[in-house]
Amino acid sequence: MVANHESEAASAAAPGAGATVDPMRLASRWRSPAEWEFAAAELDAEPLPSELNTVNSSGLFAVVSTDKLSVKYLGSHLHGHDVGVVQADRPAPTRRAVYYFEMGVKNAGYKGQTSIGFTSGSFKMRRQPGWESNSCGYHGDDGYLYRGQGKGEPFGPKFTSGDTIGAGINYLSQEFFFTKNGSLVGAFPKDIKGPLYPTVAVHSQGEELTVNFGKEPFCFDIEGYILEEKMRQQSMTDKLKLEENISHVIVRSYLLHYGYQDTLNSFDMANATDPPGSRQNGHREPPEMYGLSHRKLLRQLIMSGDIDSTFKRLEEWYPQVIKDEKSVICFLLHSQRFIEYIRAEQLEDAVTYARAKLASFLTHKAFEGLLKESVALLAYEKPAESCIGYLLDCPQREFVADAVNAAVLSTNPAMKDPESCLYSCLERLLRQLTVCSFERRAFNNDQGDAFLLHKEVRNCERSHRS
Repeated sequence: MVANHESEAASAAAPGAGATVDPMRLASRWRSPAEWEFAAAELDAEPLPSELNTVNSSGLFAVVSTDKLSVKYLGSHLHGHDVGVVQADRPAPTRRAVYYFEMGVKNAGYKGQTSIGFTSGSFKMRRQPGWESNSCGYHGDDGYLYRGQGKGEPFGPKFTSGDTIGAGINYLSQEFFFTKNGSLVGAFPKDIKGPLYPTVAVHSQGEELTVNFGKEPFCFDIEGYILEEKMRQQSMTDKLKLEENISHVIVRSYLLHYGYQDTLNSFDMANATDPPGSRQNGHREPPEMYGLSHRKLLRQLIMSGDIDSTFKRLEEWYPQVIKDEKSVICFLLHSQRFIEYIRAEQLEDAVTYARAKLASFLTHKAFEGLLKESVALLAYEKPAESCIGYLLDCPQREFVADAVNAAVLSTNPAMKDPESCLYSCLERLLRQLTVCSFERRAFNNDQGDAFLLHKEVRNCERSHRS
C-alpha cells in the first residue's frame, strides 16, 4: 500500500488549507490482482466439513463408501452407550448467515434409532447427540428433540428408511433448526457455545446413513430459507423511521463529492425539487459544492487520459496540490501519464518519461508496488493481455481521478473533517455498516455473517452470471 509522504508540516496542516490526504485509503485505490485474490481467499478461507471423521469416533460403525459419506451400524445395541456416533471432519463454519447439512436414512434398521445434530469437540463418542451437554439432536425413533440431557421433548415426526433429515444453524437468529424431506420441522434457541460439529449416529443392527455436506443438491431449499431469513431481518430494519428524503440527500451528496456535475443536474431535474441539503447546518451550500465545475473537468481529463492538461489545470487552479513534486498525487499522475504512453504504444516516449519523472520515486518504498508494475508494462509485446494489463483499464484512471478529487476537496476552507475529502456520505455509511456488522458478530461469539461490500459485489456478479 502506498503511504503518504508529505512533510510533517503539511500533515499537520488544518483542513481546508491543503491538508494532506492519503488517497491510498480511497475505496477505488490501486490493487494488484494478487491483492484481490488474497482478499477473496480471506473471505472464503473458513474450512468446510467435507467428510466424516472415522478416526475420532465410537468405532461401532463401518464406512461403506470410499468418500467417507456413508456409515452402517456394527455394534450389538444392548446398552445406551452402544452408539455408532460420528462427527464431520471439521466444525460447522460460523462466519455466514446459515450452515446446513443433511443425512439420508438408507436403512432404519432394527430399531430406527438414527439421529442427527451438533456436538462439541469434547463430546463422548458413545452417546447419541443431545444426550450429553453441549450437544443437540433430532432422533428418528421417537421424533424427539434432545438438548444436553437424556430426557427428550416432543419436536417433530419420526423418520425412517427413505427419509432425508437436515440440521442447520441460523446465525442470524441464533437458532438451531431441523428439516424432514425438504420441509422445516422446527427451530429452537442456540444456547451452545464454541465450535460445533455436524454429527450423525446409528444405534441398532442394520442402520445405515449417508451424509451430504453440500457436494450434492440439498432436499431442503436452503438458499430460499436464507433469503427468507435475510428478508425477515430486513423487514425489521425497514420499520425504523428515517428522515424524510434521506436517500435523496445521500445520493446527491455522492454525486457532489465526486464531481459528477452533469449527472447531478439530471438527478435534480428528475426529482424536480429544491436541492436538499443546500441549507444544511446553516450553510448556503454543502462543502461538497466546492470547486464542482473544476473537479468535473479534472475528472473528465483524467478519464480521457489527458494527464498533461490535468497538470496544467491543477497548476492554474490548485497549485498547492502539486507543489510537492514528491507527493503521492504527483506520483499517481506521473505514473498514469506513463501508462497512457503505453496505452498509445508510444514506447520510446514512455521510457523517456519514466527516466525524467518516475525515476525520482524509486527511493520511496511506499510507491514500489505500483511503480514496478507500471514499468513492467514495457516488458510485454501486448501489455493489455498481460497479467498487469488491468493498469490500462478504466478503473485505474478512476482511482487517479478520485485521488485528485480528494486532494482538491482538501483545499476547501469549509471542509472541517479530513475524512470528508476521502469518503462521501454514502461510503461513510457503508463503512459504518461494516463496523456494526462485525461488532454484532463479535457479540455473538464471532458467529454469523458480516457485511463486506466486496463480498456483496461478488455475490451480485455471480447471480447476474447465473
